[in-house]
Amino acid sequence: MAKPKIRHLAILARKPKKMADYYMKVFDMELIHQNAAGDAFFLSDGYITMAVLPHKLEKDGSLGLNHFGFQVDSVEGISKKIIAFDDDIEEPKKRPADRPYAEFRGCDTEGNGFDLSEHGFDRAETHDERDAKKTKTPAKEKALV
Repeated sequence: MAKPKIRHLAILARKPKKMADYYMKVFDMELIHQNAAGDAFFLSDGYITMAVLPHKLEKDGSLGLNHFGFQVDSVEGISKKIIAFDDDIEEPKKRPADRPYAEFRGCDTEGNGFDLSEHGFDRAETHDERDAKKTKTPAKEKALV
C-alpha cells in the first residue's frame, strides 16, 4: 500500500465567496468545484485541494481550519490500522452520499477530524458515481456474458 498523502484542507469562513476569491487572486488557486447552493468552494493549487465552507453558527465550532483529508489506497486498510492502534478510537464512518470528495470521516486521538478518500480530492465524484464505477463490468467481460 502506498503511503497516505494529505491532499485536502477545509476552512470554515463567514464569507466563503470572498475567501475563495482571495485565494484564487492572491495565490492563483483554481476553482475546481462549487456546491449547488453556491456557498462552498473547492480550490486547488494542483496538488492540495482546499474547501472553503460556510461557517454555520448553530452547528460549527470556530472559524478557520476544520479538518484535513488523506488520499489512501484502502480505507479498509487504514481502518484496521486505526483499530489496531487503539480500539477505543472509532473506525471512520461513511460520509453522506452528496459529498463530492471524501468517502469516510475519522478522528485522531484528540478528536481532530480527517477525511479519507480512495478516489482523491482532485475532482468531484459522489458515492453513486464511485459505486457505478465499482459495479461496471469491463467491456471485455461484457462481450463474454
